Amino acid sequence: MLHEAGYAATGIKDIVDAADVPKGSFYNHFESKEAFGKEVVDFYFDSGLVELRALLGDSSIPPLERLRRFFDEKIRSYRTVDYTRGCLMGNLSLEVADHSALIRDRLAMHFRTWGSLFEGCIAQAQKTGAIRNSLPAPMLAQFLLNSWEGALIRMRVEKSDAPLQEFMEVVFRSLLV
Repeated sequence: MLHEAGYAATGIKDIVDAADVPKGSFYNHFESKEAFGKEVVDFYFDSGLVELRALLGDSSIPPLERLRRFFDEKIRSYRTVDYTRGCLMGNLSLEVADHSALIRDRLAMHFRTWGSLFEGCIAQAQKTGAIRNSLPAPMLAQFLLNSWEGALIRMRVEKSDAPLQEFMEVVFRSLLV
């Protein structure tokens, strides 16, 4: 629901109705909608973390190829849903980060984790010479993550993978060479 309608447009009544539980049950589990939002962010990130770590940490695949596979898989998944939704973490960053320190802090923590996984691949690729760009791996990783999230916003607006394909072209033919 948060993915489809957004945080602000999803009320507690909508949440409990979808879960088919009484409204009072919500408050037995969550102090507030904000606390629920924090849990949603954690669940969303954590549910993909095992797969993310497995792919980006797979030493049997060259590090640059791991990054490319990650983005290729994401592009395929967005194509199957007609370029709707995007990344829930990015969506919530746009919608809620200015209004909720609790959710903002969780988003920042998860973005740091995600960036560190990119950083590991980039650092390995720099060490082997697959990436000759001498900018520090942490900086390249953060730029990669920031650019990806921006491309996802444009993807949703244009209902096309063109921004994602442009991202791939710049990243893998210019930035990470």
